[in-house]
This record gives sequence, structure tokens and C-alpha cells, in this order.
Amino acid sequence: MISFNYELEFTLENESVIADWLSKVIISENKKEGDINYIFCDDDYLLEINQQYLDHDTLTDIISFDYSVGNELHGDIFISIDRVRENAVDFNVSFEDELNRVLVHGVLHYCGFKDKTEEDEKAMRIKEDEKIKMFHVKQ
Repeated sequence: MISFNYELEFTLENESVIADWLSKVIISENKKEGDINYIFCDDDYLLEINQQYLDHDTLTDIISFDYSVGNELHGDIFISIDRVRENAVDFNVSFEDELNRVLVHGVLHYCGFKDKTEEDEKAMRIKEDEKIKMFHVKQ
């Protein structure tokens, strides 16, 4: 089950549509949906998690903790709405498009996609674009 949690004054307008899309993404990668929790927060909240659990002192848009077992995906995905807003401006895309990219990015990590090297990052972007098209087709 995909759930959405909020640690700031923000809520998704279409939770059920987004959850359905993310479920289809998981199935399209031959994985099984377990418990996936999205936690929307601000920069300070996510920075504290980054420092405490990953020993990084930088701002980021997403941190995912993967608790998957085999092909069944489980995890907590923390998303900084502050970073998503700023990145949308920096990348000259809408907030909604950038948010969708980050939402699917977390699930793709659980599906086995990485982004630490330039080659991996390129493959991740291609996969993100592919999965975002699935969302727009269903609208």
C-alpha cells in the first residue's frame, strides 16, 4: 500500500491518482507493491535526516530508505517540498512535473535503479521519463 504523510502545510490534491500510477510503475518493473510511505517535509526536516542517518550535511530533494524483501517493495521516501519547488524553477518545469519525477525516482530506486555514477544517472532519467509518460497517458 502506498501512503502519503505530511510534516508541513502541503497535501497532494490527487492522492488516489498518484498512488494508482505508482502502483502501475511497480507492476511495470515486475515488482510487487508492499508498504511504501511517502513523507513530505521541508528542507530542515530532510537535512536533519540526512545528517543523522547518512552523515551528509547537504540539502537534497529526496531520501529513500529501502526495506524491500525480494521483489516486494517496502520503504520510506522523504521528499523536501522546498527542494522540489526550487528545482522546478531551476529546471524550468512545473512544480507538478518535478514532483512527479521525484515521486517516481524513489520507487525506481527500490526497483534497482541507481544514480551514483553518470551512466547510472542517465539510465535513471530515461526510466523516470518512461514512467512519467505512463502517468500522463492515464490522465
